[in-house]
Amino acid sequence: MNDAQELEKAFLQSIRRSALHAGIIGFGYVGLPLALEFARAGYHVTGIDIDGGKVEQIRAGKSYIPDVDGGELRELVRQGKLTATTDYSVLKNLDTVNICVPTPLRKTKDPDVSYIVDAVEHVAKYLHRGQLIVLESTTYPGTTEELVLPMLQKKGLKVGRDFCLAFSPERVDPGNEKYQTRNTPKVVGGVTGRCTRIAAAFYGEAIDTVVPVSSPRVAEMVKLLENTFRSVNIGLVNELALMCDKMGIDVWEVIDAAGTKPFGFMPFYPGPGLGGHCIPIDPFYLSWKAKQSGFEPRFIELAGEVNGKMPHHVVTKVMDALNQHEKSLKGSRVLVLGVAYKKDIDDLRESPALDIIKLLQDKGAKVSFSDPFIPRVTLDGARPLRSVSLNSKTIGAYDCVVIITDHSAIDYREIAGKARLVVDTRNALKGIRGKNIVRL
Repeated sequence: MNDAQELEKAFLQSIRRSALHAGIIGFGYVGLPLALEFARAGYHVTGIDIDGGKVEQIRAGKSYIPDVDGGELRELVRQGKLTATTDYSVLKNLDTVNICVPTPLRKTKDPDVSYIVDAVEHVAKYLHRGQLIVLESTTYPGTTEELVLPMLQKKGLKVGRDFCLAFSPERVDPGNEKYQTRNTPKVVGGVTGRCTRIAAAFYGEAIDTVVPVSSPRVAEMVKLLENTFRSVNIGLVNELALMCDKMGIDVWEVIDAAGTKPFGFMPFYPGPGLGGHCIPIDPFYLSWKAKQSGFEPRFIELAGEVNGKMPHHVVTKVMDALNQHEKSLKGSRVLVLGVAYKKDIDDLRESPALDIIKLLQDKGAKVSFSDPFIPRVTLDGARPLRSVSLNSKTIGAYDCVVIITDHSAIDYREIAGKARLVVDTRNALKGIRGKNIVRL
């Protein structure tokens, strides 16, 4: 039996004995839920994060992610199955390392992989024989093999023989009660066949369904396809909304009627713009890589352009609605209802509400916001805005209420009944009629 076969045999034996010590770099919306699943599967899990505040909360058994149950977290911490640290030297004692760090865009819409590079530099420093390294951060096809692999092999260890490397895209949908980390299929692509087998076996103890693919490039492209698919279809329906607005057609009624077709149609819905870490960003990763290869991704670019204009369209709708009520936007009191990027979560990342608030302020509106999940918002270093409480008196005090995020806890009938004017970008007032209601 050669060295590579010994590595695989030893790793699989460790899985069967539940003796693996798993590490996760980045304890955010991806890393912490994944850590819980690994700990439930019997692995000993150590989270590494540069944010000392998060580390202290984990050590105290406190969850800062809504989808992670605090009680279960406390119990796993108490049992010693899960811990956290800011000290990267623990990497030398880990059998596996999952890299779950942010991958934002630069202002030029180019990929910013600096967080990945920083994490891999630490991993390379403590890399040892028998380790499995998995990149989960969303990135462009080729990152694992072109960027990560050379950094890890600098010390002479060889992939597939001395250590294993794979890519497995995160598939996190905050607030989704049906599909969470364990029951969402996990795509895995290793640099070698042995890397794929070992990574698949590792995830197989914690995830219900593992989907092996032929390479990291395939796995990287899978993630980008998933979110580009959504971006392009949302771009299409946003353009349809703009078109219907010009034609005096209710786009929401059109989509509902089209959705009755039992084949060949999948409903997507318009909105005030795209938010979250994935859909507004991932298509640009794919677009950038495509251009590097000499291919012009026209669909992706057009969808990004349409989606990027939606906050401006919302502000125009507010202006037109106020004009119909013989009011100017400048000086009007506007309440933005919901600022999280999607309903029933506390995540502000890339939320279109932030752009809309800024655009309204730039045009002279006196803007407030209300969100049951987010207590305050700070824009470009300006004085923080604090969420106002909703009641019949406060609702009626504003010249216009703009529904940006349709949180379930909000009484929309009360909004429609008490507000002087409502601009609804989410069809939250579906079935409610009134002369004071303007829909996207």
